[in-house]
Amino acid sequence: MGQHTEARIPAEDELEAARRDRESIELAREIIRIDSTNGNETAVAEVLAQYLSSAGVEVELIANDPARANVVARIPGTGQGPSLAFVGHSDVVPADARDWQVPPFEAVLDDQGYLWGRGAVDMKDEVAARTAAMASLARQGWRGGGDLLLVIVADEEDGSANVGMNWLVKERPDIATDFALNEGGGMAYPLADGRAVIDVSIGEKGTCPIRVDAVGEAGHASMPELGDNAVPLLGQLLSILGKGQAEPIDHPTIQAMVTALLNDDNAVERLGLRGAIEAASQMHPRWHGALLSTSGITMAPTMLHGSKARNVMPARAGVELDCRILPGTTEAEVLAAVRARLGDDIAYELSQVEPAIHGNASEPAGVLWDLMAAYAAQTLGSTLMPVLCTGFTDSVFLRREFGTVAYGFSPFITTPSEVIESGYHNKNERVHIDDISLSASFHVHAARTLLG
Repeated sequence: MGQHTEARIPAEDELEAARRDRESIELAREIIRIDSTNGNETAVAEVLAQYLSSAGVEVELIANDPARANVVARIPGTGQGPSLAFVGHSDVVPADARDWQVPPFEAVLDDQGYLWGRGAVDMKDEVAARTAAMASLARQGWRGGGDLLLVIVADEEDGSANVGMNWLVKERPDIATDFALNEGGGMAYPLADGRAVIDVSIGEKGTCPIRVDAVGEAGHASMPELGDNAVPLLGQLLSILGKGQAEPIDHPTIQAMVTALLNDDNAVERLGLRGAIEAASQMHPRWHGALLSTSGITMAPTMLHGSKARNVMPARAGVELDCRILPGTTEAEVLAAVRARLGDDIAYELSQVEPAIHGNASEPAGVLWDLMAAYAAQTLGSTLMPVLCTGFTDSVFLRREFGTVAYGFSPFITTPSEVIESGYHNKNERVHIDDISLSASFHVHAARTLLG
């Protein structure tokens, strides 16, 4: 994971670059104005399709629901090299205008250069940048060794409607590519020792919901001295669980994160896993809690179950745990971890609420990784830090179905990381327009460099 400062980014035609930058910002504003709150994605898809078609790009709208279309665009290659997909989603989470400084669907551009609106960070900015990059390549008559695809899908934020990527990969196996660039990384973090790192999402944690039921003895609520009310017993179990933070697990991705933050290949060996995590967490405020949450099985208590009647002390009272798990973790390992945390002083029963959804990851190595590392070193003066998303992205389906090497990366250097992170699913989401232009430029560079 060293710097590749010998790489050189070729100069572009200035007029075309200026046009691409302008169009990426205009396109971002246009699609932010469309309220695609986990629905109505077709309206966004139609705007993207019209724009791409005007640039001479092959484009299809593919839908399992007419209101929720996916965009698949392609610049065919010669068949002499690898293929690459620019990936994104067109849906957004809800936004309550009462909580915002500006209306969330008006795409306000302030005098500091910040574009405000729901989806400005997650992820209509990247959708616009990647779409503009593809249009720019098409206008220049570029053709790579392998196909370049743009895949913009519906229903990423919810994922339960069988209309987005989980449906598309099965319906259209022709969207398979060797490599993919998706969301989830690209933020720059200045570290305590003067270095800077840029995070790259190499994978996602999975989920395994577990229910814990405290076991007591039922009784009448008018006589609390009788019986053994399970609710206070559950309270004791919840006290043991606390916030459900992880116990660190020795996992290759965690070692890679720690190594990047400390710039020390031997940190885990010298300090032990927990000590190395603690030292790495001091390098930037972002990683104080996030690194520990990433490093193992979290068990956040979220949903409570008690008596079905106010006057009945229940024999069982339960809590559902949202357990987030590292790639490769089995259901049996999750149950064992919960038992180890709770001990055996209080009677309880465990059950799995739903089948686990397993995450996966791509190796932080290879030609695309080297390309991003070279770009980060030369253009941004940073090194790369591989991370696992604690949430979920559609890269999971691409890796699982096609074996695609998929990373989350779109460079941000003007918008502070804390502004980006606070915008995810939150009020006052915004991004600097210079970062939209930077992303478009990077994606042109990635296609030209990787595909030839």
